[in-house]
Amino acid sequence: MAYDSFAGFLRALESAGELIRVSQPLATELEITEMADRQMKSPGGGKALLIEKPTINGQISPFPVAVNTFGSHRRMAMSLGAESMDEVAQGLESLMKAKPPTGFRETIKLLGTALELRHARPKIVKTGPCQEVVHRFGDDFAKWKSADSSSTVPTLLNLPILKTWPLDAGRFITLPCVVTKDPDTGERNLGMYRIQIYDGQTTGMHWQLHKVAARHGKRYYETGQKMPVTIFVGGDPAYTFCATAPLPDGLDEFLLAGYLRKKSVELVKCLTNDLEVPSDADFVIEGYIDPKEPLRAEGPFGDHTGYYSLADLYPVFHVTAITHRKDAVYPATIVGIPPMEDFYIGGASVKLFLPVFRMNFPEIVDIALPAEGVFHNLVFVSIKKTYPMQAYKVMHGLWGMGQMMFAKYIVVVDAWVNVHNTSETLFHLCANTDPQRDSLFTKGPADALDHATSEFAIGGKLGIDATRKLPGEGFKREWPPLIQMDSDVKAKIDLLETLASKTGS
Repeated sequence: MAYDSFAGFLRALESAGELIRVSQPLATELEITEMADRQMKSPGGGKALLIEKPTINGQISPFPVAVNTFGSHRRMAMSLGAESMDEVAQGLESLMKAKPPTGFRETIKLLGTALELRHARPKIVKTGPCQEVVHRFGDDFAKWKSADSSSTVPTLLNLPILKTWPLDAGRFITLPCVVTKDPDTGERNLGMYRIQIYDGQTTGMHWQLHKVAARHGKRYYETGQKMPVTIFVGGDPAYTFCATAPLPDGLDEFLLAGYLRKKSVELVKCLTNDLEVPSDADFVIEGYIDPKEPLRAEGPFGDHTGYYSLADLYPVFHVTAITHRKDAVYPATIVGIPPMEDFYIGGASVKLFLPVFRMNFPEIVDIALPAEGVFHNLVFVSIKKTYPMQAYKVMHGLWGMGQMMFAKYIVVVDAWVNVHNTSETLFHLCANTDPQRDSLFTKGPADALDHATSEFAIGGKLGIDATRKLPGEGFKREWPPLIQMDSDVKAKIDLLETLASKTGS
């Protein structure tokens, strides 16, 4: 299912009882964060919030703010038009397992799969709702330099962009979809990197060392040419998810979005650079980065690690145009001490791409990223173990796959352990390991936001084999059975409890 706007997604959430409207004014400075954080820390992620009267420096913005819209398993699935993420993952897994047909029935089935894929490729359209209101800024932008929230011209200063935590260096766009292109191949990338507002026309561009857009930027810095960059916010929520998805470098995220929404993404050409953005986006901020310009301090920012990421030097993004829908909604999120909204986004990515992991490691049963691990710090993996040292093979393999390289701790357990139950997983971790025998220390790339590493973006990693040990792994004792009740006894007590509940005795 495709949504025609972010407002359409909000209407679906409201109909499902997943949205709370907040009619009283709330400041974009800290107050929206506090209300959203209380929802995110509620059981199951609370509700999405639509702040109808956000204020900027005390003045009400004409654009409402939506927050925590992805912050539950249900809302995350709804953002992709599904009942559950399992449903989405099963569709992708069946596609990946498709084989050449051997009969008429299999041919028809494969044809159905091909018809689904026809929506994957994006298509260019001449215009769209994202350009209903247009403001270009050229050399005459100086007259708007002092614009504040009372100005009728939409600059970065009078959009309802949040300041989320007290020590933040300013306001940050927190759900930006950043479009760049490889200058050599023309391959497009859609990423998500926080955007600090410096003034009405300039921002920081916080793409980290290992990100695709940083690689694109490096090529422009080598040639000295201005780099076109466009940021958009809103539109079909599938775009936001795909901007965070761990796709291989060079694979267009709009292809994934088209597949997930079962409808081609319609792209419209930007007005002041050669990039394209979804025609249904809510806000589009066009501009460029000048490699000849010095880097500028960006941050601090209250980050998903639960700590402030400190100030560092990043490129400066210059705005050349801002366009938006007439009925635009500004989507935002906040990050901080877990659990937060990003836990559900990260969990959805793991479910969706689990079939990819299984193609490389068929022994993998399931993977979980506990909220306490703030995305990739802690990874639980269950496997069907059939030979000695298999857990270590999985650890090394995962550390070599995309963003899994940032995982600080990987714990491998047996197939019957529910890795989504942290208590159950920790029980088996503590029960089944000898720390000296079952621990693996290694080194590798670290998250650029990790403040605990001694060196920037370089750190240690710990793998723990919490599976049942085999003789070939140096274990010479008898492995005891796990305590479990007889199945017949359990069935009898289940029946007695059912009868008691019916009779009230």
